[in-house]
Amino acid sequence: MLRNLLSFLLPASACLTGLLLAASPALAQTAAPTPAAGGNPIIKTKYTADPAAMVQGGTVYLYTGHDVAPAPQERYEMHEWLCFSSKDMVNWTEHPVPLKVSDFAWAKDDAWASQVIARNGKFYWYVAVEHGTIRGKSIGVAVADNPTGPFKDARGSALITNDMTKATGISWDDIDPTVIIDKSGQAYLFWGNTACYYAKLKPNMTELDGPIQTVQGLPRFTEAPWVHERNGWYYLSYATEFPEKIAYAMSRSLDGPWEYKGLLNEIAGNSNTNHQAIIDFKGKSYFIYHNGGMNEKGSSYRRSVCIDYLNYNKDGTMQRVRMTTEGVQAAK
Repeated sequence: MLRNLLSFLLPASACLTGLLLAASPALAQTAAPTPAAGGNPIIKTKYTADPAAMVQGGTVYLYTGHDVAPAPQERYEMHEWLCFSSKDMVNWTEHPVPLKVSDFAWAKDDAWASQVIARNGKFYWYVAVEHGTIRGKSIGVAVADNPTGPFKDARGSALITNDMTKATGISWDDIDPTVIIDKSGQAYLFWGNTACYYAKLKPNMTELDGPIQTVQGLPRFTEAPWVHERNGWYYLSYATEFPEKIAYAMSRSLDGPWEYKGLLNEIAGNSNTNHQAIIDFKGKSYFIYHNGGMNEKGSSYRRSVCIDYLNYNKDGTMQRVRMTTEGVQAAK
């Protein structure tokens, strides 16, 4: 993710791509020690960023990037994605690394933002990485038989490359993928930086099903789109300006038109970037984001995932998120 003058010199937001650290599927299912629970940030054993979450039955799966730039260095360094699961939104179990950049033979580096979605008994992971031979950022897709992996490259090539998008001249506009399946079964992929793109996906989830289009009606769009549905409304939230806040728009259709509704979240502590996931779980709505709030060397380049409640008004609009140190209570 990149913003203001600095963002045009060095891409900012980090997204996700990679391969599995596990040596075998059996090893990949072995859970790591559970991070200490209680309050924000929710993961205190390592730096986590660019959250995406998926509900499967009574379990939430959280997918994050992994900031590893050593303090006091001020740069993004990310080579893999992480996976955590919880049955109550408070106690999280870390799973072995399910995906790394090196799992994509065509990718160079930069495990930036990503999202996982389930379809037809498979789990598809859309990630942003630096392409190895085509200039700029790109989007790949990995697939697994279960939410914790192991994941493998589903195509052997990038789904989106920088030469496919022309709304902006920058090389990092193909980042931050988010995916949703509408009630008719049509899958959509949204992504972008400074321009928000979208395209339909074929049922196999690994090919585009039509042209790449540009979303209109998103003032001061920077990056980090997230699309979700509730009570017949589609919501497109996104990072705006720099340092980033989260704004959102609403529509009755994923093809638009989108109506801008205002800010949803303020600047997240000492993090210049802001990246959100929104889910419903056990009767409550949750806003998942990152800040630089880790006690040990937290910063814009060593971020940490947090969770607070999200509330809706009677007309379907969303209330401003209140970021807290206490976080959420255990869901029952």
